[in-house]
Amino acid sequence: MPSVNHHQTYVKKTAYYSTLGEANAKVKYLWIVCHGYGQLSSQIIHKFSSIATEEHFFIAPEGLSRFYWNEAKGQVGSSWMTKQDRLHEIADYSNYLQGLVDQYLPLCQADTKVVAFGFSQGVATVWRWMMDKRPSLHALIMWAGMTPEDLDYLQAKNYLSTIAFSAIYGTQDQYLSEERVRFQMNLEIEQQLDIKHFTFDGNHIIDRSVLKELLPSLV
Repeated sequence: MPSVNHHQTYVKKTAYYSTLGEANAKVKYLWIVCHGYGQLSSQIIHKFSSIATEEHFFIAPEGLSRFYWNEAKGQVGSSWMTKQDRLHEIADYSNYLQGLVDQYLPLCQADTKVVAFGFSQGVATVWRWMMDKRPSLHALIMWAGMTPEDLDYLQAKNYLSTIAFSAIYGTQDQYLSEERVRFQMNLEIEQQLDIKHFTFDGNHIIDRSVLKELLPSLV
């Protein structure tokens, strides 16, 4: 009986992303904004309108895998990765995110700072991109998400020491139980991660007013 074999091949793929602002010499902060599971870039980019000025340029890449989030209503969502062939998916989106930074950063002023922002699943996405490509980041903002537990942060201590880390979540977040928050805190201690924590009265959302209020402490 003939054997079954499994293979990988590389293909060109169209990726979608949204931007807010203009990439030019007035930009002091270039943001890479990674959405949560089931979202689209066109949805999350509007969350940053409260802090949008000519000094901030936002890029919201969209996950490379789309699916019907609510098939009855025809609603489409996207995802960054699954457990299936995960290492290739991580490599694909890491190249994707790094490519966007490499494309737009030269259009900004010479000392523009790169800020990574992850919401929910997007937090792990940003972390994996960072640990893979080691981009020159000024800050990482973790909003309603967890630090991946399967990465070795101690071996990257010198690199991570140059980045300002913040974690923000709502006190009624239905996905971040007290147990999960404790796990996150213990991971930070074990891996010697210096992360500032902020909470707000709300659930699993990006609260625009909170983002605007905390901005000076985040970047």
